[in-house]
Amino acid sequence: MNSILVHPPKEPIRARIKLAASKSECNRALIIDALTGFKCALSNISEARDSKTMLRLLQSVDTTADVIDAGTTMRFLTALFSITGQKKIMTGTPRMCERPIGILVDALRTLGAQIDYVGQAGYPPLQINGFNYSGENNLQILGNVSSQYISALLLLAPALPDGLTLHLQGEVGSKPYIEMTLKQMQYFGIDYKLSWQDNIITIPAQAYKALPYAIESDWSGASYWYSIVALAEDAEVELLGLKKDSLQGDSAIADIMYELGVESIFTEEGVLLKKRPAAQKIAWDFANCPDLAQTVAVCCAMKDIELTLTGVESLKIKETDRIFALQEELKKLGAQLTEEEENHLYVVKRTAPIDYTNTPSIHTYDDHRMAMAFAPAGFISPIIIEEPDVVVKSYPGYWKDLAVVTSWEELN
Repeated sequence: MNSILVHPPKEPIRARIKLAASKSECNRALIIDALTGFKCALSNISEARDSKTMLRLLQSVDTTADVIDAGTTMRFLTALFSITGQKKIMTGTPRMCERPIGILVDALRTLGAQIDYVGQAGYPPLQINGFNYSGENNLQILGNVSSQYISALLLLAPALPDGLTLHLQGEVGSKPYIEMTLKQMQYFGIDYKLSWQDNIITIPAQAYKALPYAIESDWSGASYWYSIVALAEDAEVELLGLKKDSLQGDSAIADIMYELGVESIFTEEGVLLKKRPAAQKIAWDFANCPDLAQTVAVCCAMKDIELTLTGVESLKIKETDRIFALQEELKKLGAQLTEEEENHLYVVKRTAPIDYTNTPSIHTYDDHRMAMAFAPAGFISPIIIEEPDVVVKSYPGYWKDLAVVTSWEELN
């Protein structure tokens, strides 16, 4: 599809949605499964392209591993192939090869991995040439760049001859993703010591236990439904497969959206979303849930709620520069995202009333979250989403699910 036009719903929304599985949980489980010799019985495996890519490359004997645009897959497999002594070329799309990986490569080299840069130092493509353990099992790594580097090292730590102690330097971002990794590892039999006070994680050498594991539905995917309920005039949606005590950091969307007019009622099968009064302005630190920022920014823009965002620096090195993308596309909705450099914060405000006579066309920048974050704006006024197929990266059934609650049409 070149683009789609999303229309506001004509009737009150009453729906039950079976969400896609979490690719974050799934990708971690797939690495652990590989380290058990593929003996775990994993269920509810994610249909997201990132997870399918991970599974395909884990089963492939090819010497080149093309991750396409999957950042987690690039980082996790770079660590796995390195520590297990494999010889691989790690590559991806042009944008993937612009995303830094030097911090992880430096850490793996310290452990004994033999890795060369094929092109620009610090970026893919990489040539992995095997592993010769250095005897070093203490690493220092920056905590505020990408939690995926840290999770990649943690997942492989039990397989190292002497285990691993990670000293996280400076402020640590996306802590829930690190905790998710550790809790999944613990489920599969791994003991560890964690001190957030000292930012030290210690994992002894040990073996994963091959156990069955059911992957939870995706809270990141749930965020778009929260936005739909917040923006629709009359809506009540039950999202199936979510847990109240989730491992996923993006479950924070329930607390954020409470301020934006959505109440979460947990049921036996998931969570029921119901409308409630919204605040006039909110401030939120997205350091632990950066993937929610786009959804919340668009929702606030459409509801004319002033939003102050902090902890979003990592958005500049995602699938696209998400700060720039938001700034450009929010203008089309009559809103702006401004940066206050001194305070390291951003503010979303409306600059004009919603123009119901205009149908904005949203560029998605090859970014699945841009498409899914902006589509709920169409529940107030029609909106065009360009290149809608980008959603296959994390939520392939998004448009099919959206058709349950409103109409949309494909445009040439």
